[in-house]
Amino acid sequence: MSFVSHVECTVCGARHDAKRLLTVCERCGQMLAVRYDLERVRAQVTKDALRGRPPGMYRFRELTPLDEDETPVTLGEGGTPLLPLPRLAAHLGLRHLWGKDEGQNPTGSFKARGLGMAITRARTLGARGFVIPSAGNAGGAAAAYAARCGLPCVVIVPRDTPAAAVAEAALAGAHVFTLEGSIATAGKVVARVAPALGWFDLSTLKEPYRLEGKKTMGLELAEQLDWTMPDVLLYPTGGGTGLIGIPKGYQELLAMGWVAGALPRIVAVQAEGCAPVVKALADKAETTTAWEDPTTHAAGLRVPSPFAGRQMLRILRDTGGGAIAVGERAIEEGQRLLARVEGVWTSPEGGALVAALLEMKARGEVTADARVVLMLTGAGIKYDPPGLPAPVDLEGSDEAIVARIRRAV
Repeated sequence: MSFVSHVECTVCGARHDAKRLLTVCERCGQMLAVRYDLERVRAQVTKDALRGRPPGMYRFRELTPLDEDETPVTLGEGGTPLLPLPRLAAHLGLRHLWGKDEGQNPTGSFKARGLGMAITRARTLGARGFVIPSAGNAGGAAAAYAARCGLPCVVIVPRDTPAAAVAEAALAGAHVFTLEGSIATAGKVVARVAPALGWFDLSTLKEPYRLEGKKTMGLELAEQLDWTMPDVLLYPTGGGTGLIGIPKGYQELLAMGWVAGALPRIVAVQAEGCAPVVKALADKAETTTAWEDPTTHAAGLRVPSPFAGRQMLRILRDTGGGAIAVGERAIEEGQRLLARVEGVWTSPEGGALVAALLEMKARGEVTADARVVLMLTGAGIKYDPPGLPAPVDLEGSDEAIVARIRRAV
């Protein structure tokens, strides 16, 4: 059975029929969210029953929008590890630090969760094809899940999108188009051409189901921390679906009595060259405004005008969190530090979290005993590596080679 009660506007509260193929609120044009009959969910499933289920995000099926007989379009997404980071913690003077490694998802990033769920529901509700703007990982994930269910997909990306992301989408059979500008430029084109094609617009938070896939990161985190929540959660913030989705998952678990206490302090991390959330929070604004000339090599952070700016700001304020912008060099240094001390090659967006945590610790904004989680949203292998020294050639006798290695180490 489905445990969905309705779909609700996050601003005006208008209710919408969950059996329709929905985009934004028909009354005010704002973001929609799925609401559940949580009493029925609590009566249907227990924590003990959950332990016996296989890994993956659909083990939380009762807290997803799937119909009773609906088969998800899946590649095995979810179930990513929560890695203890003891050496990085020691470097920072912390006792409890974890990284949720979303780079281990099927398409190499957390986008697999959201796009898998969005495409599953859109297919069930009658979508005939998909159009998506992307700065990188979202396009590849959309293409993969569209291919998985046999529907066509168009991906529109800025010209400076990482080559691996473009190749991933093209290899999965998507029709990839590039244009001058940012993901915001691509989004405007998608909004015009998707209705003309008769295909579904998969833009970030402009339909309610991508959020439900990203929400499962919060459900998994709660279970992996033995049904507790961290004190501080750092999230690399572009479109912000996971920043909204993780607290949504926690709030549902709170209502069911599965977790207790206050939500973690949510910290949005952006790049100095594209920081609309940081600026809006500092300005005490109600919502974000478009960032002029967005620049950063962390493609997932190059989102100048997030659709759900007001919802993100509300979460940051309600949780006592904040927002930090970090520079390009700090992002690369964060990547290198995490790889060197923990063996985790994360994306530039994950490197930004390390840089932000360093800054927070230096300013006294994180105590030594705080339980901190970094949402490492993608695999570094999909990007150009951060600046590294050239490898050293070895030649000559064994003695010369040993001597050369000793000098290097």
